[in-house]
Amino acid sequence: MRARALPRHCFSCCSTPRAIRSARSSTSISEMVRASFYWLLGITAFLIACEIVLHALPVSSATETGYYSDPLIITYPPGHQWTTATGWDLRNAQRNRSNNAGFLADRDFVYEERAVALVGDSYVEASMLAAADRPGAQLERSLGDRPVYAMGGPGSALLDYAERIRLAHEQYGVRDFVVLMERGDVRQSLCGSGNIHGPCLDRQSLQPRTETQAAPGLAKRILRHSAFAQYLFSQLKFSPERLWRQIVMQSGPVAPTKPAVAGGMANRAGLARADAPVREVDAVAEAFFSRIKPYVSGKLVIVIDSDRAGPNTGMPVPDADRARFISLARAAGALVIDTEPVFREHFARYPLKLEVGPYDGHMNALAVRLAMQAAVDGLATFR
Repeated sequence: MRARALPRHCFSCCSTPRAIRSARSSTSISEMVRASFYWLLGITAFLIACEIVLHALPVSSATETGYYSDPLIITYPPGHQWTTATGWDLRNAQRNRSNNAGFLADRDFVYEERAVALVGDSYVEASMLAAADRPGAQLERSLGDRPVYAMGGPGSALLDYAERIRLAHEQYGVRDFVVLMERGDVRQSLCGSGNIHGPCLDRQSLQPRTETQAAPGLAKRILRHSAFAQYLFSQLKFSPERLWRQIVMQSGPVAPTKPAVAGGMANRAGLARADAPVREVDAVAEAFFSRIKPYVSGKLVIVIDSDRAGPNTGMPVPDADRARFISLARAAGALVIDTEPVFREHFARYPLKLEVGPYDGHMNALAVRLAMQAAVDGLATFR
């Protein structure tokens, strides 16, 4: 006897829940894939649009710095062109071009014993100022009859300046030098300061060491040519490391607040403590003057920056490092121009600021003029 077949509706009733679940799962996965695709497409379109727009704006571009002509001196590639700007709104935008020696300077360097080498860090390069307002250009105009070789190197310190003095003398025959120093240049010559191109002194032993900067990796070389990446890291100063540190700090227990220092004598960023030991300053100064001695066959004028906050801002924070270095430099035979009385005299007569802005503490064009005129007077009277 043949078994009786079950009705068709019985199979459909038994299989419906499983089919529905399978259909729903397939639909869910399909929707997720579709949503992810559109999300990635939107992000990609946004990045492409940002890249196109930012390429049309004066966003800071790749500097391509490296050790092109000397194993201890960082420069730009000769003839390199790049853009600099400040902040999210691209203030002080400038288009720059390096000279034959890889420095941001108005003239090419040739062998010329009458030339004056102006050495320093970003204070000398002054890429946020118009070319005519930069220290090299202003010093040359004030001198009148002598070429000035501006040898600025952002992110460098005093012992790096010694290497540029060596280069200027050996390759270009320069005999007279003007060093434009910021207040942190001495202590930044200690290894690990983050402002070193090559030579430095070990923080513990104070023995000479060399810390050269590593060549950029493939990812960095690629990102250098992205306007959006440059805007993110150069204009907005975005730092993944700093962001991670903030996340870690916020996730930990709250540390007790330290009591305020009596009299409001909290140190400003970049200045050494007034009671700090002086052995580091002595060691850096001794290393600097011993290294440049074979190359400075003429005049050495050191112009050292000072507080430019202006009057009615309270008493300046004492800077023992600065005072100590000035004393050591004068003892070594250099003519040191302390800009503090120069700037104080200016503020006594005019209310004009001497900084680029509250967002940038570099010297503005007026401060540069005052400092370079003092250097000219020093070169004229130096014996």
